[in-house]
Amino acid sequence: MEIKKYMDDMGVAVRKAATGFSSIESKTKDRLIADIGKHLNHNREQILKSNEIDIKHAKDRELNAASIDRLLLDNDRIDSMIQSIEEVVKLPDPIGEKIEEWTRPNGLNIAKVSVPLGVIGIIYESRPNVTSDAAALCLKSGNAAILRGGSESIETNKSIHDSISVALAENNIDPNTVQLVKDSDREAVDLMLKGLDGNLDILVPRGGRNLVAKVKSDARIPIIGHLEGICHVYIQKSSKINEAIQIVINSKMRRTGICGAAETILIDRDCVETHLTPLIDALKESGCEIRGDEDVALLDEEIIKATESDWSTEYLDAIVSIKIISDVEEAVQHINEYGSGHTESIVSNNSKDIDYFFNHLQSAIILSNASTQFADGGEFGMGAEIGISTDKIHARGPVGAKQLTSYKYLVHGSGQIRSI
Repeated sequence: MEIKKYMDDMGVAVRKAATGFSSIESKTKDRLIADIGKHLNHNREQILKSNEIDIKHAKDRELNAASIDRLLLDNDRIDSMIQSIEEVVKLPDPIGEKIEEWTRPNGLNIAKVSVPLGVIGIIYESRPNVTSDAAALCLKSGNAAILRGGSESIETNKSIHDSISVALAENNIDPNTVQLVKDSDREAVDLMLKGLDGNLDILVPRGGRNLVAKVKSDARIPIIGHLEGICHVYIQKSSKINEAIQIVINSKMRRTGICGAAETILIDRDCVETHLTPLIDALKESGCEIRGDEDVALLDEEIIKATESDWSTEYLDAIVSIKIISDVEEAVQHINEYGSGHTESIVSNNSKDIDYFFNHLQSAIILSNASTQFADGGEFGMGAEIGISTDKIHARGPVGAKQLTSYKYLVHGSGQIRSI
């Protein structure tokens, strides 16, 4: 396969499909998305067989446990994919929403109305659920899409895309509206970064640091995304010990390989005596390696002394760094210096400190007394997400259907002309 021609043809076809799909009725979109979920359920056995092939290849390549976990599908995870799609169906149509409206003194009526972005390119690694999530969200927001998953999940992605293709056909929608790049040639990514001769409007990278850094560095079209998830949990001295431990363990260990997993724990010096040893014991019991600052490392011979680089490392594994600090101001200073602007949580019963934490951090998602693993579009009521954005323009935080829109101005006049 000549990859440039393959991608150029795909770009032309998806642009044509996007033009027709952008004005489709809400009920048609919802029926289409619901049918994708139906076919995922019908094709469950084939999807799981394809995933077994990808998992075998991953083990042969000696990928680590966190990487294999991101790749793995089972019945529960397919159920979750279907549930996400069902939640997207229930969302209000984000297209055609009148965001603002006003009338000028000269009688011109101006309305700001939401519209699709057009054609969205999604470049992602490992997680095959992104294939169905991205398709559902793009379709809900009236967009066409080109999906380029990683080579490690290509067989699973193909099987999931088969369900999408059948649903498109059943609803008499152009099959090119959602396309999957079925060639693992890396040149396909380079061509997408260049915009496919103007046929891609925006890119969404979702994957490891190397992938996202490449996209941010080389893309010639706008992107939505985040570089990495260096997330923190700050245990303030007024926190309840059991609550603090539960939140830390869930933030770190529920799923260690996702971008919302906590990587650094900050703890007030004034609660070290009561909180730190039980926390260390709980982390060790859960199978987590601990890297601590000089004082933390003295508490347990199994704790590895942290280096400067640990504070800015996204482990994506059962590893956490712990640092003792003096107060909320130092916590904020540390996070703003070493964090990635993704997700932070404070565990505290002090409303003043919570307010300070909320008001002085630059991160996209900030929580109090809750796990960082709530940094997820589904948990935010968005049905699903295409990723988390740490950008400060357009979309920020979980990127759902509403965030995959732009707007235009509709101006109604009654014969007005502009004076000199």
